[in-house]
Amino acid sequence: MKRLGLVLAGLLVASLGAVAAPKVIVSHALALHGTPKYPALFKHFDYVNPDAPKGGTLRLNAIGAYDSFNLYADRGVADAWSASFYDSLMTGSDDEIEVYYGLVAEKVEYADDYSWITFYINPKARNQDGSPITAAEVVFSYNKFWNEGVPFFKQEYETVSKVEALDPSRVRFSLKTGDKAILFSLASLKVLPMQYWKDRKLNEPLTEVPQGSGAYTVKDYKMGQYVVMERLKDYWARDLPVNVGQLNFDKIRYDYYRDETVAFEAFKAGEYDLYQESIAKNWATLYNGRNFDGGYILKEEIPHQIPAPMQSFVFNTQRPMFQDRRVREALGYALDFEWLNKNFFYSQYTRLRSYFTNTDYAAKGLPTKEELKILEPIRSKIPAEVFAKEYAPPVTDGSGNIREQTRIALDLLKQAGWEVRNEKLVNLKTGEAMSFELLLYSPSIERVAVPIQKNLERMGVTMNIRVVDPTQYTKRMRDRDFDLIDRGFDANAYPSLDLRLVWRSTYMDSTYNMAGVKDPAIDYLIDGIVANQDNEKALLAWGRALDRVLTWNYYVMPMWGQSKFRVAYWNKFSRPPIRPKYSLGLDNWWLDSAKEAKLPK
Repeated sequence: MKRLGLVLAGLLVASLGAVAAPKVIVSHALALHGTPKYPALFKHFDYVNPDAPKGGTLRLNAIGAYDSFNLYADRGVADAWSASFYDSLMTGSDDEIEVYYGLVAEKVEYADDYSWITFYINPKARNQDGSPITAAEVVFSYNKFWNEGVPFFKQEYETVSKVEALDPSRVRFSLKTGDKAILFSLASLKVLPMQYWKDRKLNEPLTEVPQGSGAYTVKDYKMGQYVVMERLKDYWARDLPVNVGQLNFDKIRYDYYRDETVAFEAFKAGEYDLYQESIAKNWATLYNGRNFDGGYILKEEIPHQIPAPMQSFVFNTQRPMFQDRRVREALGYALDFEWLNKNFFYSQYTRLRSYFTNTDYAAKGLPTKEELKILEPIRSKIPAEVFAKEYAPPVTDGSGNIREQTRIALDLLKQAGWEVRNEKLVNLKTGEAMSFELLLYSPSIERVAVPIQKNLERMGVTMNIRVVDPTQYTKRMRDRDFDLIDRGFDANAYPSLDLRLVWRSTYMDSTYNMAGVKDPAIDYLIDGIVANQDNEKALLAWGRALDRVLTWNYYVMPMWGQSKFRVAYWNKFSRPPIRPKYSLGLDNWWLDSAKEAKLPK
C-alpha cells in the first residue's frame, strides 16, 4: 500500500510537471501584439514592387560632418549609413508595429513563458567576405556589445542569463524572467563579423571601412564630406521575402553640408535627388522656380500614420534651477505657439501634447478606472492635475500679446521663490538672477527661439541662445552639459521597454534620459509597463497613466508636428502604388530611366 502511494504521488508530480511545462512555439516571425500580417513562406511585403528594376545611384544629403564608421563608439560622429553596415537576426515590416521576420535567422523557437528563445541561422547567411554567419558569431556579437558597446546595453539585457551556441546554426538566449519584449530586442541584434571585430574595440571610433554583414559597403568616401555606398552583387539575402522589391539602387551617396540653407540650394541645383523639408516657411515660400514649374522637381505631401516624436525644448532637471516643477511650467508660458504658427509656420502645425502622439496610448480626458487603480498608490507623489484635468499646453490668441500668460507665469515663479526686482527675476534665497542657456545645432530653430527669448525677457528671465556644430552638440548632450536643449524624445508606437532608458532613474547615465529625471513615481510607472508588455489592456492603462504624469511634470516645452512627409525630389523615380503606413518607403523606390531621360542635362 505504501508502494502504491509512492507510485501515485510520482504520477501526480509528473502530471503537474507536464501541465506546468511551457509550450514551445516555432515561428517564422515574432509579433509583440496580435499575429503577424504575413504568413510563413510569404513572397514579399505588400508595399513593394517585386519586379522593381535595379540600378542607378540615389543621392542624398546629411548635415554636419562625420569622423567615424562606427555607430557604437562612445565618441565621434558616425557616417549616415553606419546603422546599416550589419544585418540583424530579424527585421521589421513598415506596415506593422513591432513585428519581425527572418533575416540572418530564418525562424525562431521559444517558450510561451518567454524563458528562452532560440534563433535558427539561415544556412545561406554570409558576411561580406563570404564567410558563413554562425551561431558562434551571434554569441560573439552579443558579448561584444555587452563588454564594449553603448552603456545601456547591459541594462537593456540584464534579464538575459545565458547565451550559447547550441550548434553552428542555433543560438539560444535564456532569460531570468519571462519578458516577451526582450525577445524582440534580441531579434534586432546586429551581427558583427567576428574575424574583423575580434581584435578591434567596439567603443572606439573607426576611420577605416569596416567589414559588414549587410547589403552595402563603402565604395568611396572623403572623411566628413561624402560617403558612397555600393550594393554587393553577391549579397546573400537579396532574394529573401523581407528584401524583395527593396535595395533597388546600385549606389547610395551622402553629401555633407554645413547648414540646411546651403544643402537646399544644392538640391535645387541638382547636386542630389531628394529633400525632406522640416521648416514650414521654406515649404511655403522656397519651392518654386524653373525646375519646379517644368515638373523636373516634384513637391509632395505624403500622409503617414507614424507615431510622432515629442519634439521639444528639454529641461535638464539636474540643474537646481529646473528642479522645481513650477519653474518649468512657468517658463513654458513663454512659448507662444499660436503666434509662431501664424507668423512663422503658415499654420501648418498642431501643438504636441503627448509622448504617444498618433497612438491609442495618448492620454485623453480624465483617467479611466483602470488608470486610477494604477495612479492611486502614487497620488501623493504626482501632480494633483493628473486626476482633475486633461493636459494641454498654454493657448494664446495669436496676437503676440501674452500679458495674461506672463501674469500666470510670474505667479508660479513667485510660489517657487522668485521675484522680479529691477526688471530681473531674482531668487529670494540666493539673490541670483535667473539666467540659462538654450543649446541648439540648427539655425532654423534659432529663429523660432528668439521670440521665446524675448517673452522670457519680459518676465525678467535671461535665456542665452547658443548654436554649436553637431559634434560639439553631441558631446555636450552626452555629458549632460546643458540647461535647455532642442532635442525631444523619439516616437513611441507603444509603451516599450525602451522607456526605461529614457525615464527610469537607474538609467540616469543613458543619453536618452535627456531630462535627467530621477523620480520614484515614474520608476513605478515604468516598472508597471515592463511587467505588462504581454497584456494589451493593462499596457494601455499603464501607458496613458505614464503620459499623464510626464506631461503634467513639465519636463519639456512641447513643440509642434504634423502627420505627413513634406518631400521634394527630382522626377526620375517611381514607387509602388501601396505606400507603407509607418515610413516614407524610400527603400522601395527605384530609378525610372524613362523619367530620368526627360530631365535637363
